[in-house]
Amino acid sequence: MRIRALVLVASGAVALSTLAVPAAQAATAGPAVTFSSLKVNSGKNIVVGSTATVTVSATYTVTKPASLDPNTLGTLPVLYRGATVGPNSDDLLTGDDAGTCTAASSTVLHCSAKIQFRPKSSDPDLDLVSSEAGSWKLGAVAGTDSSDALTWQGGLGTTHLQRRSTLTVNASPEPVKKGKTITVTGKLSRANWDTNKYAGYSTQPVKLQFRKKGSSTYTTLKTIKTTSTGTLKTTTTATADGYYRYSFAGTTTTSSVSAAGDYVDVQ
Repeated sequence: MRIRALVLVASGAVALSTLAVPAAQAATAGPAVTFSSLKVNSGKNIVVGSTATVTVSATYTVTKPASLDPNTLGTLPVLYRGATVGPNSDDLLTGDDAGTCTAASSTVLHCSAKIQFRPKSSDPDLDLVSSEAGSWKLGAVAGTDSSDALTWQGGLGTTHLQRRSTLTVNASPEPVKKGKTITVTGKLSRANWDTNKYAGYSTQPVKLQFRKKGSSTYTTLKTIKTTSTGTLKTTTTATADGYYRYSFAGTTTTSSVSAAGDYVDVQ
């Protein structure tokens, strides 16, 4: 497992590398702040392709003592897996920079931050691996420039980090006589963050859908499963001019996707 982890929050700056914080630090008290209302990517799943970096926004609220100067405070949302979040967490994902905060009062800060997800970069230690796709918990961390101690808070929500999927479709023959058989082929693939390529997604249920010419609504004709290489093939009867497509509902680790409709002229 690759670990992207926070090792320093100071003067609003964040340094990221493989975590190297003494276990004893977990018992040291950081700033007396609490986090709330954390939302990552507007509550939507985070979908990442095979190579391009995806940057999402996070918003959150920090409650602090009135005596704590916000200019000395660094805060950052984190994604984690496991029972708790902290300096010794095995799985921890953060952004490159500390959040930016605006004072709503002497004790409340409204903050925002960016979190980067890289399947391929110049630093392999920061790259995603395919096993990191799935459910993540949300937390946050805070520190000041006067101390190495950090305050961690978990249990602020959940999100899904997903591998982007693609789906193709081809219906033939075109044109076709009414009542004759149409063969519909396609392929479901998803990003592999280990190889930085797309590969077929096997044994997944995919719906064959039809939209009659002049209609805006697709109707499901049947559900079939992809082969071991992600391919799809089935038949249906030609009834009217319209569009055929495959549609995949997605999984915890993989995004949903629908192919662009392929038009068939029925004569």
